[in-house]
Amino acid sequence: MAGMFAGRNGGRRAAVPRARAPMIVHGPEERPMMGTTRSARAARAGRSRRRLTTVLAGAMAAAGVVAAAGMAAAGQAEVSLSGVVDLHAHAGPDSRPRSVNDLEAARLAQAAGMRAILLKNHFTMTADRAAIAMAEVDGIEIFGGVVLNRAVGGINPEAVRQMATFSGGRGKVVWLPTFDAEFYVTDAGGGTPFVSILENGDPVPAVLDVFDLIAEHDLTLAMGHSSPEEVLRLIPEAQDRGVERILMTHVFGQDATMDQMREMADAGAIMEIDWLAVYSGDLSVADYVAAINELGASAFVMSSDLGQAGNPPHPDGLRAYISAMREAGVSSEAIDLMIRRNPARLLGLDPW
Repeated sequence: MAGMFAGRNGGRRAAVPRARAPMIVHGPEERPMMGTTRSARAARAGRSRRRLTTVLAGAMAAAGVVAAAGMAAAGQAEVSLSGVVDLHAHAGPDSRPRSVNDLEAARLAQAAGMRAILLKNHFTMTADRAAIAMAEVDGIEIFGGVVLNRAVGGINPEAVRQMATFSGGRGKVVWLPTFDAEFYVTDAGGGTPFVSILENGDPVPAVLDVFDLIAEHDLTLAMGHSSPEEVLRLIPEAQDRGVERILMTHVFGQDATMDQMREMADAGAIMEIDWLAVYSGDLSVADYVAAINELGASAFVMSSDLGQAGNPPHPDGLRAYISAMREAGVSSEAIDLMIRRNPARLLGLDPW
């Protein structure tokens, strides 16, 4: 039945590793171990977490980032966040530990000169929270949305309808399932129910209803933790029903190959590359640069995916991200496109 939960009873989701000093890194909390291929991720997953600090230090050094004093990076003082839009900001209240609450995240972003942040919560909508933060913090745009996990009923068109019509008008993004996505649950070890978005290769009826609502309210569709195959099946369906803006959530974390990324880009989707994946040691900036060189900066958005307890604030992560991209040879024009103009367009904002 459309929008119903499925899954196996045995087993359990892979445990979140305990963070170790001197850094607290919570990348695996947001998704399974990542890699450009499933075998690559499996190999990384087998490494001892006791080596995480060493691996992370090496990865950040290779990216030209100095991991010290709250992840300060060389040259970050010269990095301007004016006009920057972060499409992946976690904050409290939450059922998972967060470093800041919504108001603190908004104030930090505003003080850094950022243009906008998108609040994301895996278990409850954030349109209402964004409206409250907007009322309290001047000089910055704050948006929210809803993630269609089991906590809101899975693929629940009514959850989308209510989010889109809440007062304040800050609801902008609908994410397909994340922690309850079939791809996420089965890749993380199975055991918990998942939310199906395809049945026998076709979208479940409720997914199509959600697409209709996204089009009706001029929202943005984000693909959550769906598999690349699911995403490529759903993009044309969404577009046929009038969805104009599609975001592929942390595309490397979903194991997309370069060919699959090219298909997504050719279809008009924008792909997210997030700083958390580099900060946590799952990926390197070189992985991102290779994809940018192959497909062009117009196909990507840079985001933080930060907010986990113990991790740097969103602006600090974004400054480090920009510094690392510069060190890797990415042009200022390309960075501007990926961290200002493309994310603004996905939120329906005027170009910067």
